[in-house]
Amino acid sequence: MQRNLLTWLNKGRFLDLNVLQWVIPLFLSVTAIVFEFVEHGLEGELTFDLAFMSETIIFGLMGPVIVGFIIAWMRELVNAERKAIAEVHVLNRELENKVTERTAELEQRNQELDRANQNLKRLDTMKSEFVSLVSHELRAPLTTLSGGLELAMQSADTLPAQARHILETMVGESQRLNQLVQRILDVSRLEAGKLEINLGPVALRPLMEQAADVVLVSKGRNVEWKFTDNLPPVWADEIHLEEIIRSLMRNAEKYSPADSVIHLCACQVNEQVRISVKDHGAGVPQEYQQYIFERFGRAHSGESAPPGWGLGLYFARKLITAQGGSIGVKSPIWENVESPGAEFYLLVPVATFSEE
Repeated sequence: MQRNLLTWLNKGRFLDLNVLQWVIPLFLSVTAIVFEFVEHGLEGELTFDLAFMSETIIFGLMGPVIVGFIIAWMRELVNAERKAIAEVHVLNRELENKVTERTAELEQRNQELDRANQNLKRLDTMKSEFVSLVSHELRAPLTTLSGGLELAMQSADTLPAQARHILETMVGESQRLNQLVQRILDVSRLEAGKLEINLGPVALRPLMEQAADVVLVSKGRNVEWKFTDNLPPVWADEIHLEEIIRSLMRNAEKYSPADSVIHLCACQVNEQVRISVKDHGAGVPQEYQQYIFERFGRAHSGESAPPGWGLGLYFARKLITAQGGSIGVKSPIWENVESPGAEFYLLVPVATFSEE
């Protein structure tokens, strides 16, 4: 009620409180005094006794003074509310101006970011096209070079030992360069969405055994197998899945001592099959465990680091993601401080079959 009265007064629907502060008390005082004179005069002879004087003081003086104080208090409330409303209006205008300025700045920044993003996309497209073009152009001379070296290797027995060693080194480096060009082409095709993925049920154990024979057993590496019984087939592209597993095996062979054991494991976890390759190497530091799956990311660098380009795990992550799976790493996995080892694992969906 007090709020409504203040709002009513604030909107100018009543007399000015400055006037009311004096008019109402004066009106009440005069009315009370006149009423007392009339009342006591009608009762008989007018005498200024105690009753007359007390009633006159209470109703003619004290009452109007109290009313005057109340109106003055209400006037201060109304003035304070008016002042607060004025300040709120000022703050609202300032806030609206700031919001307008910030909105304009934000729109400008968004436009700048959009232009920068478009430029980055254009540069990334140009980079991919350039890499693809250079890789294609390199394949022809590399093929010729590899063919010539293979032809020369057929008569390598007739060459001196030093020349034969140089020729074998050239063959190895030519193969590494061919693998690099092929990997770059595969990455470019995958990023462009042009790498064909043919999904289907894949029997895992024979695939891993074949990969291990080529990558590990042929080099005399000790392999320990751990497969759960009745392992279901996985839903993947057989060729690309084997390529990913071979890449993990090559990493384990490259980054672990030659006399150490490489553990190959596979087990079912809910609706996925977990494939892992464990080694007894130097492991992967915690700060590099996410970085190694990025393009050109490597955990070991420097002259003593094994040769590599940092594309294998990046391509494996892209490739397994395209098949509905995922890849990860755990390190350390052994208590040996000098050889904490690392475990690279894949999670591949289980192949499900309907009656149809």
